[in-house]
Amino acid sequence: MTEQPTHTSYRERVRDAEPMVVDEQHIDSAPRLGPDSLIWKFYGDYRVQLFGFQRLAGTENAVAELAQGVTDHSIIFGDFLGRAMRTAPPVLKAVYSDEPYTWGNTVRDFHKNIKGEMPDGSRYHALNPELFYWAHATFVDQILYCTDTFVRKLSYEEKAQIFEESKIWYRHYGVSARSQPQTYDEFVAYWDGMLDRFAPNKTLTYATGYIRKGVPGPSSVPSPIWTVLAAPLNGYIRTMIVGTMPPQLRAACALDWDERRERRFQRAAATVRALDPLLSRLPTRLRYAPWAAEGWQRVRKTRT
Repeated sequence: MTEQPTHTSYRERVRDAEPMVVDEQHIDSAPRLGPDSLIWKFYGDYRVQLFGFQRLAGTENAVAELAQGVTDHSIIFGDFLGRAMRTAPPVLKAVYSDEPYTWGNTVRDFHKNIKGEMPDGSRYHALNPELFYWAHATFVDQILYCTDTFVRKLSYEEKAQIFEESKIWYRHYGVSARSQPQTYDEFVAYWDGMLDRFAPNKTLTYATGYIRKGVPGPSSVPSPIWTVLAAPLNGYIRTMIVGTMPPQLRAACALDWDERRERRFQRAAATVRALDPLLSRLPTRLRYAPWAAEGWQRVRKTRT
């Protein structure tokens, strides 16, 4: 069984800042996900992608070392949307393409030079297994949480299956799995323990500024007019986007929340779930992000 990342071992191993890349032998016969998996079924769904983007980005960067990596190396502060659009396709292709190991290695190699020093003098490296697995875990959580909240309620067995499939997905990246939990229950305990590490940081503050201040308007629209026009959008964001965040993340981002908003969020989420029988009948290109839709279309062609 893989050693579980206790608070002590996590801290020590992260501060070792040692990357641990592994090469998958015999890639042609290595395990991969396919259309019979629940990850294929749910991950590329627009509901999971669109409702889950802030939960994903926020939880990933609420851990100090990953936030520092973004501060030191990312262009997020000048091109937030552009960075997101460049990151999403390779990760989706690591699931849905017919070359998942190639795309997984591409994602991994993006992080080879993301390393540096923390304010206390300790080091970090993005390919340290503890940090890289945490980033992966946030994608697994996105699928579990957003499917259960916005698509349909998952059974315990389905959640356990998604977690088991996520272990295959992680192999596509070629990074040591020494921190990976071995069962779904262990994953839940691991996740809850990591939430306790969340703390405010520059990356979180910047990435959630649009929530506190409102979505910025185009320069051609006067501010008073934009304030009126954007009110519904800002109201939606402060309920539906903030509602997806764990309490620890809201606290780290200094975002207000109360029982009234929680009830409103839960009612809205239930409404979206109730539409699933209708939405599930939509064409693939309308249900799935483009890179996922390509995977489904490729598989259907080979089966006909």
